Amino acid sequence: MHIKEVAKQLNTTSRSIRYYEQKGLISPKKEANNDYRTFSETDILRLSTILALREVGMSLEKIKHVLHNPNMSMNDYLNVQRSALFEKWMEMKDMIGTIDKMIAQTADGQYSATEIFELSQHLKNLKGLRKNWEDKWNFDKQADGYDQNIKMAGYRFNVHQDYEKALSKAADMVRLENNDICADIGVGTGNLGARFLHQGVNVIGIDQSEGMLKVCREKHPDIETRKGHFLALPLMDQQANSVVSSYALHHLPDSEKLLALEEMSRVLTDNGQICIVDLMFQDEAHRSQVINRFRVERNTEAIYAIDDEFYADQSKLTNWLEENDFSVKTHRFNDILSMIYAVKN
Repeated sequence: MHIKEVAKQLNTTSRSIRYYEQKGLISPKKEANNDYRTFSETDILRLSTILALREVGMSLEKIKHVLHNPNMSMNDYLNVQRSALFEKWMEMKDMIGTIDKMIAQTADGQYSATEIFELSQHLKNLKGLRKNWEDKWNFDKQADGYDQNIKMAGYRFNVHQDYEKALSKAADMVRLENNDICADIGVGTGNLGARFLHQGVNVIGIDQSEGMLKVCREKHPDIETRKGHFLALPLMDQQANSVVSSYALHHLPDSEKLLALEEMSRVLTDNGQICIVDLMFQDEAHRSQVINRFRVERNTEAIYAIDDEFYADQSKLTNWLEENDFSVKTHRFNDILSMIYAVKN
């Protein structure tokens, strides 16, 4: 298909298509005898994705980063579009919620300009958090060897101590029935989500890493994979009967963890369940106690590992859940690994 035909089919212009080609976003083949561009089905799908992402306001630089792999499948392109649309949808919901609060505060004519400004600033911060999450650990690169490289033993500081025990405990705690939906956030290679498949549960694996999603699909074809992250889950309101997550929440700074819980609550049905297995301390006093012990033991490997990531304060997570009408149980596997299980009342 030539450029004018493609432009007509996608309701765009030949000039726009050439511009995206100049920017390195598409690379259609050119006929040897006349230099005309010939667009394959894959080229057209890629171009339609670019147009969709531009429609929701994504910058060309960000699009180039998102579509860095020239060999993406149709499923990959559609996944990217869905993820972007969910982020836009969440942004619109945040805006409407903030405007509702402003209307409520100004209804009687008695309001503080400072309070209105603070609401606007909150909305701006929220938008930044949802859009700008970044994977500084490069999980795409880790994906192929992730399962083989899990540290199970023989290390002075072993973050995966009790790994299998913790995943088994989580799978036992979450009660699901045939055709229920379980969302596994930070699904990785599917080690937790796959434990629910034998019950006839529909498992949706969510991860920001395309590499991890690819490995997950290869290992567990029955897991539906979706590109997304904790702060903008690609799920509708009240769609999931349970949300589970293992060894993922500690990649979020503390300032974002409660927003992640809010997102989990948004997608849960009534009586829905949350189960988080992760690296966390009981509270600040426990954190100080553990780190001081490592200092005395001169275990710099442990201190570096803790400083490199964002181990949670369990007390803050459980407090938020209880304040938002969840019944909460916890289980501690060792000094750095615990489980939070909560049911939405």
